[in-house]
Amino acid sequence: MRTRQLGRSAVRVTELGFGGGPLGGLFEPLDDDTAAQALAAAWDAGIRYFDTSPHYGIGHSERRIGELLRGRPRAEFTLSTKVGRLLVPQDPQGRMDEAFAVPATHRRVWDFSRDGILRSVEDSLARMGVDRIDVLFLHDAEQHFEAALRDGYPALAELRAQGVVGAIGAGMYDSAKLTRLVRETDADVVMLSGRYTLLNHTALDDLLPACADRGVSVLAASIFNSGLLATERPAADARYDYAPPAPEVLERVARIADVCAAHGVTLPQAAMAFPLRHPTVAGIVVGMRSADEVRLNLAAFEAPVPEGLWSDLCAEGLLDERAEKPGK
Repeated sequence: MRTRQLGRSAVRVTELGFGGGPLGGLFEPLDDDTAAQALAAAWDAGIRYFDTSPHYGIGHSERRIGELLRGRPRAEFTLSTKVGRLLVPQDPQGRMDEAFAVPATHRRVWDFSRDGILRSVEDSLARMGVDRIDVLFLHDAEQHFEAALRDGYPALAELRAQGVVGAIGAGMYDSAKLTRLVRETDADVVMLSGRYTLLNHTALDDLLPACADRGVSVLAASIFNSGLLATERPAADARYDYAPPAPEVLERVARIADVCAAHGVTLPQAAMAFPLRHPTVAGIVVGMRSADEVRLNLAAFEAPVPEGLWSDLCAEGLLDERAEKPGK
């Protein structure tokens, strides 16, 4: 699988990355064996970039990814995790976590301070059982952005200067705030959630031009917009950005699917190919919870997508004209 460099750093990622959200029990419970089989299938498929976070299943995702990677040569994979939430142990009292289908053994405490970030990194290394993290992101800082920019980013830059991490940046859905980070710091990479997809082209207005100007790479996450683009036709229970989609969104997706079908392409195939066409996008990060999902996503990722698809989507008013030939 092809790899791409992140900004001006020495870190490289495979164009298809493994997103660790589902390993934390996102939407529904996940057992250790199924998670391990998903990770093994990803490794066997040639995926060498693995992304996780303390937030995902209050540590479950980090632990599970660490269990796979500890048995692999350290130079052969790229690992990213995130900071901004500390995990504090608590008595679950029979309760489940509010965000993931796991027992509420910990609570999250927002902390973008230098000390909080150093503690978060130390905790993540211990959970994963690895000696270093390749990429470190400020995570979900939309409501804490000033603190993340003022206190959090300098801590990341310090860790990079010390060689503790290889590349730094932030992961958010707010492209405007990510744009400000790109313009005001020396970040290497940003992870953008759901804002440069086949259905949402918001990042063309601000973030992608800024990244091109500053030599910053983009990792496109949530490329299926929480599942709406993950099947050939939207499922009855499909989510759009974690909520039920509006009728006009469903109608737009159906029209996109029709154009795709006319080119012999499925919606997931087009959704995976779309972000990588932009020169700033180094890779896509796809959440996967089973070996079957890995194999399905790999097949979609490897499927050829004809260039005429993009021009036809533009002609139908379904694709921003700036995305037809990005970087031109």
